[in-house]
Amino acid sequence: MDEIVNLTEAQAVLRDLFGGSAGRLVVMTGAGISTESGVPDFRSPGGLWSRMQPVTFQDFVSDPDQRREDWRRRFEMKEIFDRAAPNAAHRVLAGLSRTGGLELLITQNVDGLHQRAGVAEECLVELHGNSTYATCLDCGQRAELEQARHVWADHQDPVCAACGGLLKAAVVSFGQAMPEAALRRAAEAAAQADVFVVIGSSLLVQPAAQLPVIAARAHARLILINREATPLDHLAEVSVRTSIAETFSHLDPGKVT
Repeated sequence: MDEIVNLTEAQAVLRDLFGGSAGRLVVMTGAGISTESGVPDFRSPGGLWSRMQPVTFQDFVSDPDQRREDWRRRFEMKEIFDRAAPNAAHRVLAGLSRTGGLELLITQNVDGLHQRAGVAEECLVELHGNSTYATCLDCGQRAELEQARHVWADHQDPVCAACGGLLKAAVVSFGQAMPEAALRRAAEAAAQADVFVVIGSSLLVQPAAQLPVIAARAHARLILINREATPLDHLAEVSVRTSIAETFSHLDPGKVT
């Protein structure tokens, strides 16, 4: 494995990787791509989940007080997400999705920054859902968080306008089942990839951490772009340790192919 810590060398790797024909390119992103946009890593030491007990899915459904607390946290997160802006890495991936250079973008993030950057919806799989809007637990109808906030502020449960079911932020909560279709699509793409690039993920959270393993076992080139070492570094062809946004900043989102 080549470990690259020099910015110029790292940018050369990205120029070769994203500037030509890489074959079937699959990218997976984690918290590290968004921390450089001002979104904290909620799982890291000092992050939200280390400072307070998560509200599980079961508690959300059964306990009105826990449900109310979960909504409070979601509104707090939305304010953080709204202040953040997509960085160069988000924009380059969005460009790739629009030009056909990207087979699939798999993200562990729930901040909606890929959508705000302009990633084509058909190219995006959100493994952990999305915390920027809500869905009905009964019928799946989408609802906006601002609508739910007004109801919550009146000390009522936000409910679906279509069926009256409980609304919940569309993120996958602790204890909630992963979206099977999304996970299956991601695993199939990993198995068929020629190049699998991981950007900003510690590769500690399952089942997402198995996707690079699937790709490597299928003989894809595995490229890791992450500030810290990961448990899968030994499988990678290259490990890039430079700033993600800065490393992507020299690429033109409108010209990547």
